[in-house]
Amino acid sequence: MKLFAGDVVVVDLGVPIGSEAGFVRPAVVVSAAAWLDHGPSTAFVVPLTTTKRTYPSHVEISPDDINGLDQASYAQVEHLRSVAFSRLSEASGNVGPSTMSALRDVASLLLGL
Repeated sequence: MKLFAGDVVVVDLGVPIGSEAGFVRPAVVVSAAAWLDHGPSTAFVVPLTTTKRTYPSHVEISPDDINGLDQASYAQVEHLRSVAFSRLSEASGNVGPSTMSALRDVASLLLGL
């Protein structure tokens, strides 16, 4: 499966513990192209939720024909994680460079980069 940064996929995150993101849900692939080009067995994803919260770590994504989402979604950057490709579906769309930039900015703040 070939994936690109910004791709919207469905991921099976399994049963959550505590406040972890879990279950089967859409997510955005945030792995760098340089990583994805090497044919890894894992990718970094940010899970999406349709529950609007006021968390500064959430990035709103409006649905459109390009990203393939059918309702407003919120990227839960605080739940960034690496998952095996076997947990991912084929991409249904892509969030584009503007949203990717926002996701990376929030991740950089969370990770102190």
